[in-house]
Amino acid sequence: MVTCFSVTASRDRLYRYSFAYAGLRSVSTDLGDGTIMHCWVPKKHKHGKPTLLLVHGFGANAMWQYGELLRHFVPRFNVYVPDLLFFGDSTTTRPERTEQFQAQCVMRLMELHGVSRMSLVGISYGGFVGYSMAAQFPEAVERLVLCCAGVCVEEKDMEEGLFRVSDLEEAASILTPQTPDKLRELMGFAFAKPFKGVPSCFLSDFIHVMCADHVKEKRELIRAILKGRKLSDIPKITQPTLILWGELDRIFPLELGQRLERACCEPGEVQEVHQAPERVPSASSFQVLILLTTSQAPVPRQQTRFQMDAKEEDQ
Repeated sequence: MVTCFSVTASRDRLYRYSFAYAGLRSVSTDLGDGTIMHCWVPKKHKHGKPTLLLVHGFGANAMWQYGELLRHFVPRFNVYVPDLLFFGDSTTTRPERTEQFQAQCVMRLMELHGVSRMSLVGISYGGFVGYSMAAQFPEAVERLVLCCAGVCVEEKDMEEGLFRVSDLEEAASILTPQTPDKLRELMGFAFAKPFKGVPSCFLSDFIHVMCADHVKEKRELIRAILKGRKLSDIPKITQPTLILWGELDRIFPLELGQRLERACCEPGEVQEVHQAPERVPSASSFQVLILLTTSQAPVPRQQTRFQMDAKEEDQ
């Protein structure tokens, strides 16, 4: 039987090699109750370095989300990069689909690896999980970076037209694409300047390798985000927080970043709110490092409003 060459699988193998070369190893941990979580962990945890937890969003897996950024973090931190449930090699037989449950599983995972205190970076859905970890385990999460994480979204926002999609089911079908056309639609939402002219065979290859597993469960995760969600029910966090947002973000509009700063962070704890052209510019990693390695003293509130950096480039 002839096996076709897969560009996506080849790149996945390259990411796997790059993570191993950076000093991380792939570990799957049984949390009990039918839950297994995969995580890239340091080959040797160095006690003289702080710990950084990188939490991915919707997409392929943790490697694809952080593969281009890893080199900025590894020299300064013990880096842990988990796959959230139903992504990569992480699964559960339990019925819970909330970000609170994801957060509890990640915290249990870190405890099993002997980590009790950490800084955290969460991108998009990973920001929902990271925010929940900061709220549930304030003694464990020291500092927080939220990238395009619409934590302050409400169920009514969909009905009131905040998003470019008409209903939650349409959003779920785009975020878990099963056809080349849906993947093109997702790329149009995810990038300020989306790639054009990508052949359907490459898109189908990506879907087959990265998007075909746990589709039902991933769509349940999306539905759980909005179900009954009210701003008044979202707990405030007190940790020093950096909020990064794409001014052209079409998935979680910039308004949600402004709402997050006003409503969910204690006054004086938001160190900086920074605008970039789109969802996750690589230059933002240096902003993250500034937050995570500087002193605990908060920046004066009047200096923490949304800012434009004209030197940022689209990813």
